[in-house]
Amino acid sequence: MKNIHWLILIGIYLSFFIWYTNLSGPVTTDEINEYLLKGSEDFKTEDLFREFLENDDGKDFYMVNYLDLNENPPILPATGQGASAWDLLGHYNEFMFPNLFSRACHPVFGGPVVSDALDLLNIEEGKTWDYVVIMRYRSRRDLADIATNPDFFGRHDYKIGSLDKTIAVPVNPRFTADFRYLLFFILFTIGLIIQVFKKKTN
Repeated sequence: MKNIHWLILIGIYLSFFIWYTNLSGPVTTDEINEYLLKGSEDFKTEDLFREFLENDDGKDFYMVNYLDLNENPPILPATGQGASAWDLLGHYNEFMFPNLFSRACHPVFGGPVVSDALDLLNIEEGKTWDYVVIMRYRSRRDLADIATNPDFFGRHDYKIGSLDKTIAVPVNPRFTADFRYLLFFILFTIGLIIQVFKKKTN
């Protein structure tokens, strides 16, 4: 076929789009009740988590995480004595990253804080942080699936042990570099280059 490269590129893009996009709609009431049942003993903010799921719009969202690392983390079985906060986080992320990436969830930004907060209002102990990470989640369902996985509960102890304090705020994106648009333009550009090359060689 003369233009088979376009079909291949479209196939690649559609495969990525289907994987990267939540096509299952918002979380249902039955799903919410099931999630809360599975995690009821571990969710100290159950009402807040229920509200978060009940207000699901079916779209992706971002979690903005502020991390203040524990300089004297507890001794835990998998990391042992003398482990740093990063060691504990590493054990936690051994579970998290595969589960995140398999669901098209991934970090979009991360870095060490270079100064105490320059603007602070009505927040106690919120001036000092060590690290900020922004995670992209394909859907609230994906977050709930991970957070109610029985393997998550034991690993979460390592995250808690690694931190003195943390804030995690979910945000609906308004202005962001969506990978679906980026991949579209990359593949479209590749297609045009191939098209031009074919014309020159014919």
